[in-house]
Amino acid sequence: MSEAPFCIYDRLFGMLNIKVPATSANLGPGFDCLGLAVNLYLSVKAYSSDENHFYYSGQGSLDDSPNNLIHEGFKTAYTSLGRTVPSITFEVNNPIPLARGLGSSSAALVAGVAIANEMLQNTLGRDGVFELTASLEGHPDNVAPAIYGGFTVSAKGEKKYLCQSLEIPADWQLLFAVPAFELLTSQARAVLPASYSRSDVVYSTSRTALWSLAVAQNKPELLRLASQDILHEPYRESLIPGFAICKQNIREAGAYAVFLSGAGPTVGVICAGAKKHQCETILQDFVKDGSILELKPAQGYQIEHL
Repeated sequence: MSEAPFCIYDRLFGMLNIKVPATSANLGPGFDCLGLAVNLYLSVKAYSSDENHFYYSGQGSLDDSPNNLIHEGFKTAYTSLGRTVPSITFEVNNPIPLARGLGSSSAALVAGVAIANEMLQNTLGRDGVFELTASLEGHPDNVAPAIYGGFTVSAKGEKKYLCQSLEIPADWQLLFAVPAFELLTSQARAVLPASYSRSDVVYSTSRTALWSLAVAQNKPELLRLASQDILHEPYRESLIPGFAICKQNIREAGAYAVFLSGAGPTVGVICAGAKKHQCETILQDFVKDGSILELKPAQGYQIEHL
């Protein structure tokens, strides 16, 4: 990480710090509409400067250049309101693995738009941050939990996006197996079919609806059915070595749910405490040189003045 320049404090906001949670989307059948926030946080410090700067540390490697998703979100927020975009410096610490299906790009966009919103005295509001970032992403499933927290269900209406959030029960055990290799969302989407049969759509919609009931009524046993998918996971198995057998073994071990996190390659598991060790053993065999993260549900982004 390069040395950051001396701060030039803005009269209105000084230095801001935002924490944006990692997210897991799709959750099996909820393609582009279901997501949940977890307590692994992108942290960004922002302050006015004579020129745009970007200083990165954390997972992967990004150039210290203003050509990044945080600056993109920041600029878009200003231009969407017809405002002149000020120069700004971002100091970033990112523990969210890149291109692994845990919402690293969505967290970056949310950070940029939310910081701009704060500097613009909350002109957009949290709902406006959601609308703008969902439009930038093209789908709301990752940005929604990053903004509202918990378990989110999102949909695109005729004129705007809609989202509702529920708290994930605190006693649900969340495990994420993160392989050592990246999988770009564009690559994962390229293997999907152009159309589906009516029976496939009914299969998927029924399970997506069941997910919401499982969360709302704290009935994790419903997830065994609710997390099953045929719209995207079978087509992505060829891109993720070992995923198919891992999924089978996890289900046989008695976990409530096993699913690709986003487009993958990360695999998410929801289980009871008694099944946790067995699930971890299976996941470790799957990730090999990767890592296993035990995470908890999280709130949406938090921003503070320093």
